[in-house]
Amino acid sequence: MQSTAVKSDDQEKSAPKEKAAKEHPSGDKRFKVLDITMKRNQYRQDALIEVLHKAQEAFGYLEEDVLVYVARNLKLPLSRVYGVATFYHLFSLKPSGSHTCVVCLGTACYVKGGGEVLASLEKRTGIQQGETTADGEVSLITARCVGACGIAPVVVYDGTVSGKQTSEQALDHIKGWIK
Repeated sequence: MQSTAVKSDDQEKSAPKEKAAKEHPSGDKRFKVLDITMKRNQYRQDALIEVLHKAQEAFGYLEEDVLVYVARNLKLPLSRVYGVATFYHLFSLKPSGSHTCVVCLGTACYVKGGGEVLASLEKRTGIQQGETTADGEVSLITARCVGACGIAPVVVYDGTVSGKQTSEQALDHIKGWIK
């Protein structure tokens, strides 16, 4: 009988924890994904990048309140979390468009015309690197290097790497994205 009483006490103790993990104070269920990821990693600070990946996957981009939430739960300074989020090009602090166009500006790509490809894309879309068109269709992003130097200049269209790109090829590729 004692084991039954102990079992019910344990169940009572774990019930509030389960409820806390199920619902974030804001009511946004996407925070549950972050809670699960942080719990799985035992709230270790070295799991920051994995947690930020999950946050971006869940929210689409890293909003300020999400960065604050992650910082508090991992017991890290917000400056550290923000620093990591802005250092890696795969993290975005703004919502991205329906389509993404990443122009590599690494040395090989730049020397072989990456800068000209970017300039023509900026002119055609009417936005600068790091921005999204007003209609939310296209985000134009730059990368320091995508690791495909042998096929420079490289442009990544919606996650698909295309090498030896010219301005004309890049403009042709995005023409259906622009209204």
